[in-house]
Amino acid sequence: MEAVKKVLVYLSEGNSVPQCARFVQSITGHFPGCHDDQVEVGCTLERNCFVVSAGEREGATRVLLRRAPFCSFKHLSLSEAATLPQDVQNRGVDVGVAILLQTADQKVLLTRRAAGLRIFPNVWVPPGGHVELGEELLEAGLRELKEETGLALTPEEFSSTLLGLWESAYPPMLTRGLPRRHHIVIYMLLRTCHTHLQLQSRLHPDPGEVSGCVWLDTALVRAIVSAVDGSEHSGTAPPDLPLTVSMSEVSLEGSVSQSALPVSVLLGRAPAWGEDVERVSTGTKFALELWLDTPSTQESCRSDTPLDAP
Repeated sequence: MEAVKKVLVYLSEGNSVPQCARFVQSITGHFPGCHDDQVEVGCTLERNCFVVSAGEREGATRVLLRRAPFCSFKHLSLSEAATLPQDVQNRGVDVGVAILLQTADQKVLLTRRAAGLRIFPNVWVPPGGHVELGEELLEAGLRELKEETGLALTPEEFSSTLLGLWESAYPPMLTRGLPRRHHIVIYMLLRTCHTHLQLQSRLHPDPGEVSGCVWLDTALVRAIVSAVDGSEHSGTAPPDLPLTVSMSEVSLEGSVSQSALPVSVLLGRAPAWGEDVERVSTGTKFALELWLDTPSTQESCRSDTPLDAP
């Protein structure tokens, strides 16, 4: 592989020489066996190249790769791709890491992206960002977690698992414009030995990146996952969900105050037209779905307690 200036996605068949993915191609749809917008692949970080492979590859971890049914790169025609500015076509597919932080009392942390961000402003996601040259995936995730939330975790405070890969486009669908960004997001689960209240006291969010933080329990996560983006026939929210959940509001100056977030915001879906709305991102719902399926989470679900505020 040639020298790289940033970490990009490379594609490979087994142990063959990886080739840099093109910006306009669907990564999920590239692999044989793709069904219902998902496929099992191998992934590994090799010399600053994130290699996604079919079949078996030495050192690769097998994970699920998924895209939204409305993903721009699934539906992008050749003629539409040709109209993209050349600098956009030459970008390649960027790599990001997002950290799903699980507490000892089975809650997970989501952050609301600051309103001034160019991509997905006001959307709820786990802390995360781009992988920098020379970084390992976990190292990048821990750095982004610290930069965005102030949470600096030592190796003794957590265990980590790679949950899955998400193909992200921005805008997320062609009805809202031709794509300008293309990412593979690596979702990593960090299980901490602390409760959410213990971690809450250590939160110092960066107001340039984060405008709010919220801790979710499994009951609310299940309701969020059931609100499937792009579907008109999703499950309905349980009637016993509270109307609001406590959140940490982050001011432009960086001060943090407690406020009530309507649960209906978290159960919103991606609009097909017009401006985006405050909601949980589609990729985040995928990661939360995978989290619910992990053995430790399933075990805790058997003894769920009602939602409580942090």
